[in-house]
Amino acid sequence: MSESGWSADHFSAASRAYAAHRPTYPDALVDALAAAVGDHDVAWDAGCGSGQLSVALTRRFARVIATDASAAQLAQAPRHERVEYRCERAEAPSLSAASAALCVAAQAANWFDHDAFRAAVERVVRPGGAVAFVGYGCPNFVDDAARGDASRDVAAAFDALRDGLLGPYWPPERRHVESGYRTLPFPWPELAVGDLSIERCWDGEQVLGYVASWSCTRAFLAAGRGAELERESRAFAELFGGAGMTRRLRWPVLARLGRVG
Repeated sequence: MSESGWSADHFSAASRAYAAHRPTYPDALVDALAAAVGDHDVAWDAGCGSGQLSVALTRRFARVIATDASAAQLAQAPRHERVEYRCERAEAPSLSAASAALCVAAQAANWFDHDAFRAAVERVVRPGGAVAFVGYGCPNFVDDAARGDASRDVAAAFDALRDGLLGPYWPPERRHVESGYRTLPFPWPELAVGDLSIERCWDGEQVLGYVASWSCTRAFLAAGRGAELERESRAFAELFGGAGMTRRLRWPVLARLGRVG
């Protein structure tokens, strides 16, 4: 959601790419969220998208209510017996008052109407519970000393694709992710989370699939610039290496965790 209310659905059209190519969150994040609350009965995953965090929360919570305004995104989410998906806005959840120990918004808080969302959190999360804005920043290509290749050229090409070619097409709400959500209202007393990261070993096709899931990529294609993206993607794939070539990527986990009530 945008700060002035829902203005655009940036991910429904790319829901399959989002589900297939976005990284999932580490167990250490789920453990940190669970450690912040005394009860582990219900967690509310607000703006859950295609469920990158929803199922992982079942490691520590008995039940997860995962909500998102996009039916297309929810259709791609993995099914789990203890996850209930609901198609509804984060600002207007159907959860009962004081029914959840935790509310977490994963890679989603930058889209919300924050006055309405705050009211929803303080209605749904019981006193002593917690609320968290989590996400991940831009990935780094991790050096592979065994190969003698620091991946500098590939990393530079990736940055040029993200910030150069596609950069002007990022929606303005993206700035909140880049700030680690520090530019968003967060009226709850904050708790420490610690330094966490996501690490994956991907080939060139997986990296380009990740690029295809970005909101700026959808906007770039909608502007009729698909041929340019195809050309630059081929050049990136050639630089990355052929079949069987993989590189390690590391995303810093972004997290603000607060006490409710």
